[in-house]
Amino acid sequence: MEKLNIPRLVLLFLLLFLLLCVTSVWAVDPNRQITQYAHTAWRVQDGIEVGTTVTQTLDGYLWFGTSNGLLRFDGVTFVPYDLPPITPPLRGFNYLLGARDGSLWIGTRDGLARLKDGKLQWFSDPAQHSGITVILEDPEGTIWLTRYHVPRGEGPLCRVQGNGLHCYGEADGIPVKYGLGLARDSEGNLWFGSSALCRWRPGSVSTYLNEISKRPDAGIGVVDVAAGPRGTIWATTEVAAPGMGVLFSSGGKWASYVIPGFDGSKVVSHTLFMDREQSLWIGTEMGGLYRVHNGIAEHYGTADGLSGRKIHLVYEDDEGNIWVVTDGGIDVFRDTAVVSYSEREGLSDAEILSVLGLQDGSLWIANGRVIDILTDGHHSVLPAKGKFDENVTALFQDRKGTVWVGRSKRLFAFEHGRLQEFKRADGSNLDQRIAAVTEDAIGNIWVLTERHHVYRIENGNLRFVLTASGDNRLSGTLAADHQGGLWIASRNDTLTYYKDGSAPTISMNRPDSSFGVSEIVVDSDDALLVATTDGLFRWDNQRWQVLDSRNGLPSNLVYSVLRDNDGAVWVRCQKGLVRISASEFDKWLHQSDSKPAMDVFDNFDGALSGHGPFLMQPSATKTADGRLWFVAGAVVQMIDPRQTFQNRIQPPVHIEEVVADRRRYSPRPGLRLPRLLRDLEIDYSALSFIAPQKVRFRYKLEGRDEGWQEPGTRRQAFYSDLHPGNYRFRVIACNNDGVWNEEGATLDFTIAPAWFQTTWFRLLCVIIGVVVAWAIYRLRVRQIARAIGARFDERLAERTRMARELHDTFLQTIQGSKLVADDALDPSTDLVRMRHAMEQLSAWLEQATREGRAALNSLRTSTTQKNDLAEAFHRATENGLMPGSMQASFSVVGDAKEMHPIVRDEIYRIGYEAIGNAYKHSQASRLDVELKYTQDLALRVRDNGVGIDPSMAALGKDGHFGLRGMRERAARIGGKLTLVSSANSGTEITVVVPGGIVFRKKRTTPLEKMKALLRRMG
Repeated sequence: MEKLNIPRLVLLFLLLFLLLCVTSVWAVDPNRQITQYAHTAWRVQDGIEVGTTVTQTLDGYLWFGTSNGLLRFDGVTFVPYDLPPITPPLRGFNYLLGARDGSLWIGTRDGLARLKDGKLQWFSDPAQHSGITVILEDPEGTIWLTRYHVPRGEGPLCRVQGNGLHCYGEADGIPVKYGLGLARDSEGNLWFGSSALCRWRPGSVSTYLNEISKRPDAGIGVVDVAAGPRGTIWATTEVAAPGMGVLFSSGGKWASYVIPGFDGSKVVSHTLFMDREQSLWIGTEMGGLYRVHNGIAEHYGTADGLSGRKIHLVYEDDEGNIWVVTDGGIDVFRDTAVVSYSEREGLSDAEILSVLGLQDGSLWIANGRVIDILTDGHHSVLPAKGKFDENVTALFQDRKGTVWVGRSKRLFAFEHGRLQEFKRADGSNLDQRIAAVTEDAIGNIWVLTERHHVYRIENGNLRFVLTASGDNRLSGTLAADHQGGLWIASRNDTLTYYKDGSAPTISMNRPDSSFGVSEIVVDSDDALLVATTDGLFRWDNQRWQVLDSRNGLPSNLVYSVLRDNDGAVWVRCQKGLVRISASEFDKWLHQSDSKPAMDVFDNFDGALSGHGPFLMQPSATKTADGRLWFVAGAVVQMIDPRQTFQNRIQPPVHIEEVVADRRRYSPRPGLRLPRLLRDLEIDYSALSFIAPQKVRFRYKLEGRDEGWQEPGTRRQAFYSDLHPGNYRFRVIACNNDGVWNEEGATLDFTIAPAWFQTTWFRLLCVIIGVVVAWAIYRLRVRQIARAIGARFDERLAERTRMARELHDTFLQTIQGSKLVADDALDPSTDLVRMRHAMEQLSAWLEQATREGRAALNSLRTSTTQKNDLAEAFHRATENGLMPGSMQASFSVVGDAKEMHPIVRDEIYRIGYEAIGNAYKHSQASRLDVELKYTQDLALRVRDNGVGIDPSMAALGKDGHFGLRGMRERAARIGGKLTLVSSANSGTEITVVVPGGIVFRKKRTTPLEKMKALLRRMG
């Protein structure tokens, strides 16, 4: 035997318990008229497909069957639902049932199918075309159904067994051939319609209304059936006639169902529905909708706003809303916290000026020329016959129970069923309409007229007392405090306080002409509450306090104010009705800039935002049962503070769809979205059908959002340029009364990375970056090393050259001087020889000085002139070393060009060394120096001396570095040095340096280019 999953069973039982609790609490109030429910219609003209059936599944969605398929509804949008593929496909949706296990049962003209967990399965052979009429689930979870087309050998009543059907027919005692409407009574009997009405339970079959099948006009017989409390049964037939139409049975006796407002023998109905409050809903073929409660029927048709005349089905959802599928659309009826009473509900007129709750519990409504009286749900009119000759304006009941009635300019007292008129002492009526009547602390009756004239009843007459401060706007209001004083308000910002003959005024500091006072009320502590066009004012005889939109009031335009039995303050303003608890109101009294918690009832809660002309007093009242009543234009609105208005059902939250770069995805687990995603839209919903427009959401994308986002009522979340990675989207919602579903819905999804967004690519980029940085670093190190090495080489070369020069010239001269000095220091008495030695030493020292100066000049002197190397070489001959017998000539071939300074200096030093060698060693009589500027630069130094030994020319003289230094310098600047020497023709040294190395490129200006072009053109 398979092991039971205990946690799942516990969860199932909890769900069943909650469902039973919900169904026992949430339902439309049967004591209201249909017109007092909130009604919404979606019509065919609005694009809605004609439906035939409706149901709600465990996930909260509503499903509508149409001729073209299924529509799924979330309270805002009807979405065609794509069913999973199945063979053959479903056709003709006759009936839908949302079962307690979350599945959706679909009855079609071809049989029964089930949709569960995204899978669609046939539970009957579609080839037999066994059309399904009704599907029902009993308390044990068994699925029952009736069929209007029954395959041969089978029965009309079936239950689901395994993956198929087990049907009951003639072999089980059922005498009928087909099944229509189906219902289950409180004792577990199944009732279904056919050519007769059948009652079945295992082992027991009974038939009723068998005579109907014998009538020629019977048609298909009994169409639908409904089971009520205490064994009551209703049935409908296809035709209306005596003994036909809508039938009723109590105690086994059948008869046409006839009650006030409904005659079943004259109605053709194919739809019966019993709601949770045991109200019977009757859908007719062409006459709209009826509702029966406590034996009284109400009608609601197209003239009242119903979408169609023919009713296909009536259904009640989990929140108690009533759904009606018609031939013209879909309608829903729901309860509201605020209930309206108007002409549609039986009031005499639509000219309501004031409303008064009496001590006996009744409600008086000044409505045109009559007074409508509501007592325990019953309606009466004063006068009972006819109408008054003037409009009723103000109403008031004093402490003795006398009701004072202002009828235009006349004042009446209603007592013991009689009206007694009060006039002025001269027997005349008032010259203005009566706006308000009140009683002061000592029992005086006061009357205020439209032009703010105040009268008091004395000795049975109306005596004028004063004219209150005010402008010419009509109407006003009165309020008596507990100290014997009287507050009088006109429609401007000035109040008058009358007491003991004194009438000082108090300004509200609102001089704007648009400001006005609607009503004043004296609170229990004698503070004055003033409803104005600029908020609710309070005066405590010391200071004014203002409660307005800055404190959270939805509108500054306040019409009326009063307290309920719990001390809560109720404010009727332009945008609805507001409740502030006594504790929250007290908090505001102690801190005027605070925002007290408020319960706001707006148009979704039935509170009308409109307002008629200025009202008479009172415009708001409380009846003895604690209900509050407000005049709202042409209607009176009521709210019962004792009721709990809060919808405590948490709305199921669903993620509907994901749209990524305009491509749609189903929100499945592990969803992977494409790479390089730019725009992401996530659609979600919360399933509350009482006021879906007031459902609010919060969402958060983990991995992107740090906190909850507040989109209000918007049902989409938008993101752009999300990075690749894993994300979790969470959304929660609250219903119309702020009850949050904190669990909400979640969706995990992944955005795939592009190849350049992957981890390995980023790692590779890091590695390449490190390698490139290292290579740049090493290259820079090498460049610095080469630069330093070049400087070191240059210094070494200079040191080497200096060593050569010092060795070859200066040091030899010094050595010679030392020899002469040594010779002079030898002991001798030959003064002539000593003098000659000293003269020779002086010459040698002079020679050393010249050679040292020449060495220093070679270090400091550079061709600082721009290009004139010839001039530089000419200056080199002026160092005093050139023998007088040697002649020097200098020549320049070509135009001089700008040269790189370093290369130029190297050429100079090579030439200087060559000239110096010729002076010192060639014994020549002539020296020629030639500079040649062509594509390259050539320097030629030639003498006619004794020449150089070939071995010395190739390797240099041992211990001397002149020739070696010249070759090194030429190689360093990329030049070529050649030496040609012979004993007969002297020595010739030539250095050739490429022009790309030695010459600088000259920038040519546009003007120079133009001149050159003109020169070429001749």
